Amino acid sequence: MDFQRFLATIKKYLGIIKEYLIRFWQWVKPYLIQFHQWRKRVWKKYHVNKIIILFALVGALVMSIYLFYIAKTTKVSELESGLRESTIIYDKDNQEAGRMSAQKGTYVDLEHVSPYVVDAVISTEDRSFYSHHGFDIKGIGRAAVRMVINRSTSGGGGSTITQQLAKNAYLTIDQTFNRKAKEIFLAIEIEKKYSKDEILAMYLNTSYFGNGVWGIQDASQKYFGVNATDLTIGEAATLIGMLKGPSIYNPIDEPEAATNRRDTILQLMVENGKLDQALADQESQVAITDLLYDTYDQTDAGYQYPYYFDAVINEAEREYGIEDDDLMNRGYKIYTSLDQNYQNAMQDTYAENGYFPPNAEDGTMVQSASVALDPATGGVRGLIGRRGDYTFRGFNFATDMKRSPGSTIKPLSVYAPALEAGYKPDSILKDEPQSYYEAKNYSGTYENEVPMYQAVARSLNLPAVWLLHEIGLDKGYNKAKAFGLNLTESDKYWGVALGGLEYGVSPMTMAGAYGVFANGGTLYTPHLITKIIDSTGAVIVDNTQPKGKKVISKETADEMTSMLLGTFSNGTAMEAAPYNYTVAGKTGTTETNFDASKNNDQWIVGYTPDVVISTWLGFEKTSKDHYLVGTSGETVGPIFKAQAEGILPYTTGTNFAVADAYWTDGQVMSPDEAPEEQTTPEEKQPWQDDLDKFTEDAKEGMQKFGEKVTEGAKDLFRGIRDRLR
Repeated sequence: MDFQRFLATIKKYLGIIKEYLIRFWQWVKPYLIQFHQWRKRVWKKYHVNKIIILFALVGALVMSIYLFYIAKTTKVSELESGLRESTIIYDKDNQEAGRMSAQKGTYVDLEHVSPYVVDAVISTEDRSFYSHHGFDIKGIGRAAVRMVINRSTSGGGGSTITQQLAKNAYLTIDQTFNRKAKEIFLAIEIEKKYSKDEILAMYLNTSYFGNGVWGIQDASQKYFGVNATDLTIGEAATLIGMLKGPSIYNPIDEPEAATNRRDTILQLMVENGKLDQALADQESQVAITDLLYDTYDQTDAGYQYPYYFDAVINEAEREYGIEDDDLMNRGYKIYTSLDQNYQNAMQDTYAENGYFPPNAEDGTMVQSASVALDPATGGVRGLIGRRGDYTFRGFNFATDMKRSPGSTIKPLSVYAPALEAGYKPDSILKDEPQSYYEAKNYSGTYENEVPMYQAVARSLNLPAVWLLHEIGLDKGYNKAKAFGLNLTESDKYWGVALGGLEYGVSPMTMAGAYGVFANGGTLYTPHLITKIIDSTGAVIVDNTQPKGKKVISKETADEMTSMLLGTFSNGTAMEAAPYNYTVAGKTGTTETNFDASKNNDQWIVGYTPDVVISTWLGFEKTSKDHYLVGTSGETVGPIFKAQAEGILPYTTGTNFAVADAYWTDGQVMSPDEAPEEQTTPEEKQPWQDDLDKFTEDAKEGMQKFGEKVTEGAKDLFRGIRDRLR
């Protein structure tokens, strides 16, 4: 009963709603009729139909102009040369240093491809390929119908081989009419430039065949262990069948699906008159799994300096707007500042784990990065991005890192501007705690007063903070920015004297900054690329004559160098001094926030007039389980020392223009004017001569001993052989 009353109530209210709707319609109907009549008069009076048609035609014209512009500005003429050639990287002496490419296999001409491949791809992908002019009206019509019915062009069939080549070479894989339209215009341009056989060869060489393999030649070796010219009918049908879905019809991973797809291709070849039914049936009986044989050898021998080459790609993309795919696929010639001797020395150092602190208890590796730079140009001669397994274009600590520079910032934010303000290397500085900023020296002690050159070499913190206060915070902050450091407003505080920055710096930035001291006062932006030539021979980037910016005077640079020489002779980098070479520079450390005796980062930036080497060490993420101990000289020192000893023999060996301030008690003078009793690292001491003689004698003795052992072994085997006879 309750349910029947409920239904009756619903019907009652529905009847009321219906009555109101009828009344509303009767009220609004006359107004709608009037509006319709008014619309018809206006429509006819103002020729709205014609206006709509006009707008449609204008829209079509604008779109055509846009697509025509896209097609004309795309460098279609470079397509084949770019696909044939790898991008080559040259070093500073214009010698080939390596090659790089992306998504591109071994290029082969059509004459080196089995005719069965040609028959299969034409029968499957584009039967009118040799008769159309880049696009197929019927195919476009099918795509349009699908767009209307399915609201999408997905399903294929609307693109010719030429259009697919345009998509592979220039466009994304999104299924839209915009992309389809671009395909058509680009296809027309491609057809104007290249023959049908050239287009088909480019298509087969740019197609993806799964398992990381691009191109028909490498696919032939990957799946069947033969060259593309030797493919059988069934093998050709299998590979062409993969074009629709490389992962779906992969004969290694999906042999059943690949077999069915192969048989479909064989039937399409029969329908197209390229194969008789009997031969198709015969090929379909062959088990794909019996044919599989992998002889494909993917090597990256041309990418022998991976972190340097990664940085080249990043620089080309960031500074010159060249997309990475374009850069690696278009046969560019990239000239760089690379010195292969430097780079090999750095890579050899980083290959030796013994130079580095042991991994953390959980196995986490201590990270490190280093940059070697030519101070005369800012050109990067060598670069190591990180330790451990290499990942293509992974995080590069040498260029991408932002870490506190520690005390390596002192010459930039304190001492250089102080010298400009009139201070001298022998000026006496206060070495005592200050009320305006809490700081302490590494030793925890202070001496009340200390000469500037000793404060620099020993990396004392208190004199640096005091001196910044004396010259003014703005002066120090602005000078650090002038050296190329990207500081923020939050960095404008007394801690900028000690490297306490919001974001930090990279080894490349610090190498560029210290290059100012090495070259006499000019800042050159660190860079790797000097010139880029495209596949047609046109120079599109020319940085062979970089322009520098004067940051400090030569006098200030010399004064600073005289003090920084003391870092390696009497200061914090004594243990890092390369044997038999004179180097100037600075060390730096940053403390953890949980224990002042442990470090986040350690730095050494050292230089001669010929090269700057900037090396950083630290965990990727510092924690109570991941930290450094010891001083920079002790911990990062061996890494810097090994690199320097590998690099410096390949420099021109230019002497410093000034003597070590420790030799002269802070007076700035040339080495010739320095006191004669002082000895340079180049001058061997008697004990060093004795050691060298002992070493040579030992080597000679071991060699003779080895020869005797070898000869004795030969006699022993001769005796055994004679007895056996």
